[in-house]
Amino acid sequence: MEYEIIGGAFPLLKCKLQKGETMKNETGAMAYMTSEMEMETSTDGGLMKGLGRVLSGDTLFFNFFTAQSDNQEIGFSAYSPGKILPFRLDGSSTIIGQKNAFLAAEKSVDVDIYLRKKLGAGLFGGEGFILQKFSGNGMVFLEVDGEVVEQELQPGEKLLVDPGHIAAMEETIDFDIERVKGAKNIMFGEGLFFAKLQGPGKVWLQTMPLSRLASALIPYLPKDSG
Repeated sequence: MEYEIIGGAFPLLKCKLQKGETMKNETGAMAYMTSEMEMETSTDGGLMKGLGRVLSGDTLFFNFFTAQSDNQEIGFSAYSPGKILPFRLDGSSTIIGQKNAFLAAEKSVDVDIYLRKKLGAGLFGGEGFILQKFSGNGMVFLEVDGEVVEQELQPGEKLLVDPGHIAAMEETIDFDIERVKGAKNIMFGEGLFFAKLQGPGKVWLQTMPLSRLASALIPYLPKDSG
């Protein structure tokens, strides 16, 4: 499988497949495909696994696209302004992504729900509690809102992040939720909670979470005069 990511703020993933190669995606992300691509819809692991993915922001069913001859092409488009991040998994590496991060992957990549077991993340993580886990062998492509900031944390090094700005991280990152200290900081600061990320491992941050973009647009939306 060969791929190319094109476009600026509204990127598109172009994949060229040889006969027998398969890509999968969540329902609705496919933009176009050539005539010798065959599509099949499946829960990819059974109903319970599909329902788990629904909790992590994906759809119940995946679409599988298999090339019936060489040099077939398929395109997947992002849902919101931002970037498409490619990751090559080798069977020993695992990537954790935000809810709704998954765009497309090779058939050999496993997509599953990822739940934090720590009490802090469970009670206060909100969107950050239920994440997505990507493992196996092959390429996986994730959507990121806005621009991307990559940070590599050394063993024991910590980073405090607004939970909505976490796009993806390596599984070696220790993730928890920490409450902001001080009454003034809580009332007039950045919010109630920070995500605490501790190395070793890489973290990919996003500059414009979709929730923040939506909030910025609300004042400009037409109001019902009735």
